[in-house]
Amino acid sequence: MLLYLFIWEHFISRIIEYSFHKVTHQTAIVMVVLLVIMLAIGVSISVAVGLSSALAMLCMLDANISFATSAQRLFAGANSFSLIAIPFFILAGNIMNNGGIAERIVNVAKVVAGRMPGALAQSNVVANMLFGAISGSGAAAAAAMGGTIGPMEKKEGYDPVYSAGVNIASAPTGMLIPPSNLMIVYSTIAGSVSVAALFTGGYVPGILWGLLVMFLAGVKAKKCGYVAERRIPAKMTGIITFMIGLSSIMSWVMAFTGLPDLIANGMLSITENRYVILILMNIILLIVGTFMDPTPVVLIFTPIFLPICQTFGMHPVQFGIMVTLNLCIGTITPPVGSILFTGAKVGNVKIEQVFQELLPYFGVILIVLLLTTYIPAISMTLPTAAGLIQ
Repeated sequence: MLLYLFIWEHFISRIIEYSFHKVTHQTAIVMVVLLVIMLAIGVSISVAVGLSSALAMLCMLDANISFATSAQRLFAGANSFSLIAIPFFILAGNIMNNGGIAERIVNVAKVVAGRMPGALAQSNVVANMLFGAISGSGAAAAAAMGGTIGPMEKKEGYDPVYSAGVNIASAPTGMLIPPSNLMIVYSTIAGSVSVAALFTGGYVPGILWGLLVMFLAGVKAKKCGYVAERRIPAKMTGIITFMIGLSSIMSWVMAFTGLPDLIANGMLSITENRYVILILMNIILLIVGTFMDPTPVVLIFTPIFLPICQTFGMHPVQFGIMVTLNLCIGTITPPVGSILFTGAKVGNVKIEQVFQELLPYFGVILIVLLLTTYIPAISMTLPTAAGLIQ
């Protein structure tokens, strides 16, 4: 009799457990579908994230518990010491953009790249790397450097489409070479990931990106007859914090419903090959990055993809650099690439024209992405040597 009762109790508990997981998984899928629909119809990203997460919580929990948990996660997500750096980076970028430092950076860049074919275009790449590394914003670099070097290139007879293409292709390097607002956001969402390690890990991929762009720019400069310089000269934050707070609610719902495990099992059901799964992740991030700003993509996909990568032994720093690289590519890709539109506007060229100019650059940038994805040393050597990673 006791054995019968034990078996019956165990059977009932398994049914309840199965029903709970089934409901939570269905709730997670509903949340994702609601998010996609709201984004598709033009709802603000912060509203879409917050509303879909809140509705998902109400489907699973009592209203009082849902509201209390949402408020708690909203505060916990925004209450991060690392986020204090973002407004100061933005302030520094605005001061430099309006304080004349852009011209000084251009002069330094011309000293470095002035003897190369297409000297002004090469200087544009170096200047973007320097300015973006100081301000942490690729769009600011594209606007400041394009606005400063563009008229010089026009005076020297450079094709405006070529000039704009080089400017746009090199501007995202500032999002990889520290400081990087996106890396700070990733560190906050990933948890216990050193911002200093992420910053140090971004140097090699960012510089490699810039050097390959310079190589292609030089090849085309030789074909077009753009010569070296004869003479080298001697001389938005509250929104980000609010979105991080809202994304913390979504991350909690994802963890509660087991959505990361569901997606991981789905990927593993396709293949267990880590190289194929990493390719799938890159493809998803590249596609999503073309129509979403980088920050919300980090907020939404980090809790989903990071646990999967950690099962393969990928370090969170390497994963963070991989994500940042993908989203940098998204900023120069239609339909909503912020750097693409900024660079085209500053260069006074059409998007269609400059996008064709960018196609060869996409090839070398994707090489950088694949190297960073599959060779840990590219993003991990410097942080390890600096003692930032044990």
